[in-house]
Amino acid sequence: MTGACKQSWWKRKTEAGLVKPVMSVAELEAFLEIEFPQMRMGAQITRIEAVGPGTATLTLGFAEENLRPGGTVSGPAMMALADYAMYAAVLAHIGPVALAVTTNFTINFLRKPQPAAIVATARLLKLGKVLAVGDIEMTQAGVSGPVAHATCTYSIPPR
Repeated sequence: MTGACKQSWWKRKTEAGLVKPVMSVAELEAFLEIEFPQMRMGAQITRIEAVGPGTATLTLGFAEENLRPGGTVSGPAMMALADYAMYAAVLAHIGPVALAVTTNFTINFLRKPQPAAIVATARLLKLGKVLAVGDIEMTQAGVSGPVAHATCTYSIPPR
């Protein structure tokens, strides 16, 4: 983990005012493999593609087990992806804090998702000392516009 983690996260901002990540994709994956292994089991084939200032991008690979009747990706699979993407974004920016938890989650399903991989991009809107607020846009290749949009709030435990 980078030395920037020792500095308060709300003080590490880019010129554009975005918070810089303190964990790389590899560090985040290693931490989540231990602390959140359920996202690697069965049909939950989730990859962390990138972290950047104020963002994290994850992909939920295609799996038959994630389909609902009618052949579309199920709502629960999309909700799990969105929540996991926000968790990854929060951790990437505050460091390895396993007890950061979801306190609010809302999702809007906008288009019928195809039976294919879904990409979720989580964006931190506010990263404070005790709360992180963000939104998550979920897209698919070949589908114009997002298939779903979620908002999420995380509680950050005191350090």
